[in-house]
Amino acid sequence: MSTHSPVYGLIEAGGTKVVVGIATPDRQILDTGRIATTTPAATLPAIAAWLREASARFGAFRAIGVASFGPVGLDRAAADWGSITRTTKPGWNNTPFAPPLATEFGCPVGFDTDVNGAALAEARWGAGAGHDVSVYVTIGTGIGGGAIVDGRPLHGRSHPEMGHFRPVRHAGDADFAGVCPFHGDCLEGLASGPAIIARWGVSLSELPADHPGQDIIAHYLAQLAVTLQALLSPGVIILGGGVTATPGLIERARSQAEISARGYFDSVPINLVPPGLGTQSGLLGALALAQDAAL
Repeated sequence: MSTHSPVYGLIEAGGTKVVVGIATPDRQILDTGRIATTTPAATLPAIAAWLREASARFGAFRAIGVASFGPVGLDRAAADWGSITRTTKPGWNNTPFAPPLATEFGCPVGFDTDVNGAALAEARWGAGAGHDVSVYVTIGTGIGGGAIVDGRPLHGRSHPEMGHFRPVRHAGDADFAGVCPFHGDCLEGLASGPAIIARWGVSLSELPADHPGQDIIAHYLAQLAVTLQALLSPGVIILGGGVTATPGLIERARSQAEISARGYFDSVPINLVPPGLGTQSGLLGALALAQDAAL
């Protein structure tokens, strides 16, 4: 057994894969693994088995952090706390996630959405550091966002669903119905990875730089940025996820946001940036949730 102590268990649960890990308080990632997100009956036992093996090597967990795709139950007084609730992921509705981990490992479990976790990590250690209000949005298989206000994730009756507002349609995109099973042409239905593939057959990064799809997706992300600036006045808006790895996309969205805002936010310009933590935002988000649960 390693002498690393204390250690934290980390779970970044996405709609396609789950990244599991173990880390020290100073953000040293000691080991990671990847598990396909298939069915709860297959995925959750595989997560628990990986954590058991990691704990056997590195020691008992001080806490576990779960940053999960959603929607999720966040009210600790409610019966659905720690569960994935009504989700677009088939087979995962009303699935308890955090409570079985707390029972098996006998430690506190921090639980929130994957984007709230990533937003928290970016606010503490990444591009959001030093800002009273920061927002992290992931554009990938789905679209979701988290806001950090004075160091804490913004929760209301539940958590924000930034991917499910309806943007103004791009003039060259009027005939696409959208792919969201709940809303059709909400932001997620128009600008997520599956929405891009549904239109053009490939990912955004595989389209030529002068393809109309590049401006169409930038148009929707620009509306997201302007909307967030109007509602929350964040110091920074961080765009992560696979779609935003497309070369030039964030720059296109920033330029279109400036045009769309028509000078209204010139005194507090829209600050649209990539993640400061790179691809580690999500897993370090699970660490931030674990550390908070251990307090």
